[in-house]
Amino acid sequence: MFFVSFFTSRFNYERTLSVFSIVKIEEKMENLGRFDVIVIGAGVMGSSAAYQAAKRGQKTLLIEQFDFLHYRGSSHGESRTIRATYPEPYYCPLVMESAKLWTDAESEIGYKVYFKTQQLDLGPVNNSSLQALIANCEKHSINHQVLDCHRAKEYFTGKIDFPDDWTAVVTELGGVLKPTKAVAMFQTLAIKHGAVLKDKTEIVDLVNDRGGILVSSRSGEKFWGKKCVVTAGAWVSKLIQKVSNGETILPIQPVETTIFYWKIKEGHERDYTIEAGFPSFASYGEPYIYGTPALEFPDLIKVAVHGGRECDPDKRTWRDETAGTEGMTMVVGYLKEWIRLRFGDGVNWEDGPVISQSCLYSMTPDEDYIIDFLGGGFNEDVVVAGGFSGHGFKMAPLVGRILVDLAIGGKAAAETLGEEIKHFKLGRFEGNPRGNVKEFEDQVRLR
Repeated sequence: MFFVSFFTSRFNYERTLSVFSIVKIEEKMENLGRFDVIVIGAGVMGSSAAYQAAKRGQKTLLIEQFDFLHYRGSSHGESRTIRATYPEPYYCPLVMESAKLWTDAESEIGYKVYFKTQQLDLGPVNNSSLQALIANCEKHSINHQVLDCHRAKEYFTGKIDFPDDWTAVVTELGGVLKPTKAVAMFQTLAIKHGAVLKDKTEIVDLVNDRGGILVSSRSGEKFWGKKCVVTAGAWVSKLIQKVSNGETILPIQPVETTIFYWKIKEGHERDYTIEAGFPSFASYGEPYIYGTPALEFPDLIKVAVHGGRECDPDKRTWRDETAGTEGMTMVVGYLKEWIRLRFGDGVNWEDGPVISQSCLYSMTPDEDYIIDFLGGGFNEDVVVAGGFSGHGFKMAPLVGRILVDLAIGGKAAAETLGEEIKHFKLGRFEGNPRGNVKEFEDQVRLR
């Protein structure tokens, strides 16, 4: 009887201890923070994803390694273009859907981040990118006009000049997005729907844990999520290489670029504004030059080269392209000549740009995005997005939605998305370091 009683008491004690331990572990996990979706990186893509997840009732955490709305990455500043004109056919419908989602988000927040105007694409008649762009406008029923140099000069009388062997494409879906304001919008909407936002928290590790992902910060904080979305911009390759123990290296190269603003000459100030109907624009050729109408800075127009110099995002030069012992650099020289020939007496090209701003691209070899499951030991529990290559900002509302679809829906969602994401899979680089094959010139100039 004594032995039976002793055995029973010890069994009950050990069972109680075991239950107590489990309870303590559960309490510890609760203290760490348990979430349905954890988003790492609070640039425009991560902030959009956090908004989409929270809007669907997912308990969401958005983590940023720096201050919110910082200027160290790719989602800050005063302007980005939006256009549906692409040489690649798969981007056109994505932009058209994104334009609707920008408007939806504006309606919910109550202020504007998207300022509409026409889009002008111009360049030599025989430019293969421009010809592909025109074909895609026809394929996707994008309302457009193709103008020869004479008709283009009439259309933009006194504002833009066109060489005899150039053509112009004018489309209605164009305009300017306000980057910092847009990121703030998504973060505000995420909070409205119950998301938790945490900045100054650098993530250093992700591990599988209890059917989800345990996320660890450099300061020792830990967070647990059923699913994790990684949108760390120019730092995404470093983070993924670290958390995968070197097994996964994303082919994404950070590139530091410089954006320039130029002074509009007296008497022409209104000519280059959205109010006067001046378009956002892209000039194809060598180099690819793009810009936006005067909007954010009074009497200044943005004109820049699509490109930059490879860099480590933690060791940037932050140097002004116009500063050098021998005066203007080659890039500014390209821009001055282009502005002189296209805008003539309307813009002061002689004195160079009056404002320059540094920004980061995250470049893939084919200039296409990466949106996929991380795979490896993480299976479908971690979704990664990056490599937006200097042209992704305009698609942030749709990218955010796709990322949440993948995180929540897994492979079934990936199959449903099908055509939307098939060009953005990680697997395209296996045995083919250049990725997607293109039949036209690279757009980005690296130096």
